[in-house]
Amino acid sequence: MMSRRKFLKQSSQTLGAAALLSSLGRIVPAQAAAGDYKALVCIFLAGGNDSNNTVIPYDDYAAYQAVRGTGALLNIPQAQLLQIAAASHQDKLFGLHPSLPELQALYASGRLAVLANVGTLVRPITKTELLGSGPRPENLFSHSDQQAQWQSATASSSGQSMPTGWGGRLADDIGSAYNPGISFPMVTSLAGVTLFSTGKTTSPIVPGATLIGLDGKDPVATAAYNAVRKLQGLDLGMTLVKAKSAITSSAIDNSRTLQSALKNAPALSTPFPGTSIGGQLKTAASIIAARGTIGLSRQIFFCTLGGFDTHAGQPGTQSSLLAQLSQAMKAFYDATAELGVEANVTTFTLSDFNRTFQPNSGLGTDHAWGSHHFILGGAVNGGDFYGRFPALQLKGPDDLTGEGRWIPTTSVDEYGAKLAEWFGAADLAAAFPNLGNFDTGRTDLAFMKAG
Repeated sequence: MMSRRKFLKQSSQTLGAAALLSSLGRIVPAQAAAGDYKALVCIFLAGGNDSNNTVIPYDDYAAYQAVRGTGALLNIPQAQLLQIAAASHQDKLFGLHPSLPELQALYASGRLAVLANVGTLVRPITKTELLGSGPRPENLFSHSDQQAQWQSATASSSGQSMPTGWGGRLADDIGSAYNPGISFPMVTSLAGVTLFSTGKTTSPIVPGATLIGLDGKDPVATAAYNAVRKLQGLDLGMTLVKAKSAITSSAIDNSRTLQSALKNAPALSTPFPGTSIGGQLKTAASIIAARGTIGLSRQIFFCTLGGFDTHAGQPGTQSSLLAQLSQAMKAFYDATAELGVEANVTTFTLSDFNRTFQPNSGLGTDHAWGSHHFILGGAVNGGDFYGRFPALQLKGPDDLTGEGRWIPTTSVDEYGAKLAEWFGAADLAAAFPNLGNFDTGRTDLAFMKAG
């Protein structure tokens, strides 16, 4: 049984998150046709994943080994790499980190694609321009700034009159068209209230704290819940208090609606790993299973896996984190297949930045720029690489600083826009205001199937 003290503590978390939500009303249950349903699932690798040790050129292994050789202890022996081919890159062979066997299998089956060298950009730019006065994103190697820029699809950390994320803006753009008459949130954040999930009119539902003690099974929790609702019903003649009370009430109502929908959804037989990212993706799969009750034909999910800031002790840390990622993504894909929506759900990764190709002195790497990412789903043109892989050469044409900080050749805007286009966005510029700075006709970014 939940104690009164525990309930009050957890309720404060719930109400704090609820205060950030816009006016969320009760949903009207409706049946969402599987053929019309689509979901985007973002996995943010917080801290900056070292993609130089995630995707490694197998044919040109010597260039990798020359910098990350055995003396640095960051070198992954060629024999341990999980080989994958890249037809659009002159049939070159690459190797995945040995902790990614599940992703290797998904790649081989045509369900997983790799997008090379993505990052925050103001516009396409060369090394010569950057070393001159060419525009670059603000605070390039700062965790907080680069996380904000990846999630907002801007190259600025300041001056935004209304800070919003591209997931939230995408929901702003298409919510009424695809989810008419449904006031249940289109965006679900399984990592707290995040910038990515917040639009001008969109706010996420945040399962977890908002579901605590609302099932009516615990008498102490139920009594406290009823007391909160009674207080909310009092007319104190205070406009701001009444407005906040209405927001809180709606948030709690949505949480109870979600809890009821999850209770009545078909149980998943797909096993998930007992990790944080496994739990988040299991919740996302459960909510997708409940889509018929919830009635949404478009949904966006945000998950996170942290710990990638590997300035020291990188080999063991990254190996563990990538294993968690690979196992959880495979379980999630299997769950969507179990539900018959594997072609309707696309999962993709984001991260603060890549890490320096040149190791540091502490068995780790430092903050860098362009990185490689995974895109997974039945609608993905998988089994191939997209974008342009950088030249792994210190002080080479793709290295900004001489330590292996790759200048991105694909922007966050271009990456997100391709996902949004598949999702059904009516106005890509609404979600990606700087998209006009880039070539939207690129043929090397066709990682999503039409429709």
